[in-house]
Amino acid sequence: MRTYKHMSKNVKVNQSRRVFLKNTGLLTAGVGLAGTSVFSACERQPVNSIPRWRGFNLLDFFSPDPENPRPPTEEEYFQWMNDWGFDFVRIPMAYPYYVEFDRSRNIHPDEVYNINEQAVDRIDELVAMAHKYNMHVSLNLHRAPGYCINAGFHEPYNLWQDEEAQQAFNFHWEMWAGRYQNVSPDKISFDLVNEPAMRDDPNDQHSPISSIPGDVYRKVAKGATEAIRSVNPDHLVIAGGNDVGTTVVPELLDLGIAKSNRGYYPALISHYKAPWAFADIDALPEPQWPGQVGDRYFSREMLEEHYAPWIEIVKQGIGVHCGEFGCYNRTPHDVFLAWFSDTLDIFTENGIGWGLWEFSGSFGVLDSGRQDVDYEDWYGHKLDRKLLDLLMKH
Repeated sequence: MRTYKHMSKNVKVNQSRRVFLKNTGLLTAGVGLAGTSVFSACERQPVNSIPRWRGFNLLDFFSPDPENPRPPTEEEYFQWMNDWGFDFVRIPMAYPYYVEFDRSRNIHPDEVYNINEQAVDRIDELVAMAHKYNMHVSLNLHRAPGYCINAGFHEPYNLWQDEEAQQAFNFHWEMWAGRYQNVSPDKISFDLVNEPAMRDDPNDQHSPISSIPGDVYRKVAKGATEAIRSVNPDHLVIAGGNDVGTTVVPELLDLGIAKSNRGYYPALISHYKAPWAFADIDALPEPQWPGQVGDRYFSREMLEEHYAPWIEIVKQGIGVHCGEFGCYNRTPHDVFLAWFSDTLDIFTENGIGWGLWEFSGSFGVLDSGRQDVDYEDWYGHKLDRKLLDLLMKH
C-alpha cells in the first residue's frame, strides 16, 4: 500500500430509478476534440472526432470488495475479440477495490487515498493484456469517491456537493493518468464517472435521483480533466451524459473532452424484468419491437428522436461514444435483436462506437443464460451466434 494523498491539491419503479426510467422511455411508454480515427467510416457517416471503437465492458474490477470479485477475463477472450474484429474494452472500476482500509467498518475520508499497489498491478495486468490484442482501453470509475449509481458500499461524502470528495476524485484520476502517461493515446483513455446523476443521499439506493445542475457537473468534470492533463495532456478524457448517462450536458461542450451516452433506450426492452431496475417485474407489459407496449408504440422513430441530441453534437465536432449498451437476458431474443439492430444502425450511420455490457454474462455474447437461444458450443462456452453476427455486421 502507498499513500498518495499529498500528490495533488489540485445516481418499486422506485424513486431512485425514476430519472433513469424517464430517460430510457418507460415513464413516457461546442469545441471539437482533436484526434484522427484509425478506423474507416462509411461516407454517409458524420465525422465523429474520436474513433468508432467497438467492443465490450469487462467487469473484473466492478465489485468494491476484492474478496468478492467477478470471474476474471481470460486471455483467450481477447483473442476471440480480436479475431472477430473488435478493438475496444471498457473497464469499469470501483475505487474501493484498489484502496486499503479496515473493511469491517465504513471507509474514512483519509483512507480513500490509501492506494493498494498490488490491486492496481492487477488492473495494469488486464490493461496490458488488452493492449497485447490491439484493444483500446477505456478506464472508468464506475464507483468514484462520493458517487455510484449502484448501492453496495458506504461513501463518506457526496461527489457533487462536497469539495473533499472532489479533491479525492481528482487525486484518483491524476494517479491513473500518471501511470499511463507513457502509453500511446491510441491505446488508453479516461472515462470520468459512470452514469452521473444527483442523489441527495449517495448511500441510499432508494433516495430520489435527479439531474445534476450543469454548473455543478462542469466544476467536477473540469477539475478531474485538469488533474489528468496536469500529468498527461495528450490522452482522451470522456464524460458521461447527465441523468444516468442519457442526456447531453451543454455546460461540458467547451471543455475539449468527449462524451459518453447509453444504449438502454427504452428500458422496457433493455432491462425487461431486471430486478434492480423495476420493483414489480411481474407487472411489466410484454415487450415488442416494433409494437404497442403499454400506452406507447415502440419503433425506430422513437430511437431516432432519443439520440438526436447526441447526433447533433457529433455534427458540431464533439466526440461521442456509447460506453454501455445491451439487453438483459429476460427480454425475448427476437425482440432484443430487432431493437438492437435499429439501435446499432443509428450508431453506425452516425459514426458512434460502442461497448456492449458485457462480454460474458447475462447481457453478453457468451453464457448469457437466455432460455430462448439456440446456443453454439464455443470452446466450452455458450455462444449467442445471432447476437455476435449482428455486432460484427456493425
